[in-house]
Amino acid sequence: MSKLVQGYEVVIGFETHTQLATKSKIFSRASVAFGAEPNTQACAVDMALPGTLPVMNLGAVERAIEFGLAVNAHIAERSIFARKNYFYPDLPKGYQISQFEIPVVLGGEVSFFLEVGKETVHKTVRLERAHLEEDAGKSLHEDAALGGGGQSGIDLNRAGTPLLEIVTQPDMRSSDEAVAYAKELHKIVTWIGICDGNMQEGSFRCDANVSVRKPGAELGTRREIKNLNSFKFMQQAIDYEVRWQIDQIEDGHAIQQATVLFDPDTGETRAMRTKEDAADYRYFPDPDLPPLVIGRDWVERVRSEMAELPRFMAERFVKDYALPEYDATQLTQSKAVAAYFEATAKACGQAKLASNWIMGEVSRRLNASEMSIEQAPVSAAQLAALIGRISDNTISNNAARQVFEGLWNKEGASGSEGDVDAIIEAKGLKQINDTGELEKIIDVVLAANPKNVEEFKAGNTKALNGLVGPIMKASKGKANPAQVNELLMKKLS
Repeated sequence: MSKLVQGYEVVIGFETHTQLATKSKIFSRASVAFGAEPNTQACAVDMALPGTLPVMNLGAVERAIEFGLAVNAHIAERSIFARKNYFYPDLPKGYQISQFEIPVVLGGEVSFFLEVGKETVHKTVRLERAHLEEDAGKSLHEDAALGGGGQSGIDLNRAGTPLLEIVTQPDMRSSDEAVAYAKELHKIVTWIGICDGNMQEGSFRCDANVSVRKPGAELGTRREIKNLNSFKFMQQAIDYEVRWQIDQIEDGHAIQQATVLFDPDTGETRAMRTKEDAADYRYFPDPDLPPLVIGRDWVERVRSEMAELPRFMAERFVKDYALPEYDATQLTQSKAVAAYFEATAKACGQAKLASNWIMGEVSRRLNASEMSIEQAPVSAAQLAALIGRISDNTISNNAARQVFEGLWNKEGASGSEGDVDAIIEAKGLKQINDTGELEKIIDVVLAANPKNVEEFKAGNTKALNGLVGPIMKASKGKANPAQVNELLMKKLS
């Protein structure tokens, strides 16, 4: 769904560098563990010492296959490694081993839901490719203005770290869509276990290609925002870049293709260098690496060993638990949430109620406490027991929230589902379902409110509310609302 900004259409494509969860580097046996002292995890191959040759990491290839299967892409039976030539101090060889003409993964798509106003929209972003490559090292700079020596150094620990670069088509039309896509992609790669998804450590780095155009016009000149390492900064950077490009065009300036960085302190993007095109990198096949050949039997073996994918699990939740598609998608945002839901639904037999509570009260409290579902004080068994007491009319929805509060604050003694009944008893929250007792309360309220009775009999249905309220108050909130309405209508008729 396109959203015009000042009369312009925003066009966004993504390139995401996903660090693959292997123990060693893509072409050497050096460790990829994070946080080591500089240059302690760079071997002769990573440093490009004379006479060294790269050897492909089998684990990196299998993780690329897993990703291709997860996004319903084509796994190339034969792909080629190429040399991408450019000169940076932290690139020891003077080129990066990557894939250009024939990548290991072709096509695929990532689908997600997006809230647009009061409407929930289903969006699909097409993937162009995903290719294997090695990471470069890291340049470290001392800031003389902050008391440093003003020197620069090179840390080659990251050199050779295995990456899967995932490239989309320019299908996104707003920062909201871009962030929703990035979150969904992050969910996929962490779900299947090919990446730990740690954005602060650089395991999941996004580059956003942003351009603007008048509706129906040719694509505008794009600028690439590099290394966005949080979803919050991603949205801020794209929004600023869009406004900046529109202002430039409105002032009569042409947009120059460039690579830019986002400064979270100022909330602005700034140009780092002129953006290169493929021809500038002088790609050619790497003579040290033979073509990567992936047989169908290898692909099928990887497929058979993979866990249930989130999109298939969501489809199963719709089929087996009669959930709306939106609920199923939200509940499969992580394996832990999906497992919590399924355990709750199976225990209480009320899948929709379980979904409502998990997406509502449970999620609200987790977000407020900055906790994960694994840290939730209320277990799936306890939530199922609580839902069971709502279903059998032991407690009202309002009373259920009080019980949940008690469970969350660990008021139960056992830490088991038995705490639900204990809290209900301790707080006196059990509903009055006894017809005789309710009728006595109703008779007293009707006698005390003759005006409401007359108005209702005269056709004013709203007068009923003036009777229900006092009845609930007289019962201290314990009366069963459905039963109260049924008995009221019977008596008033």
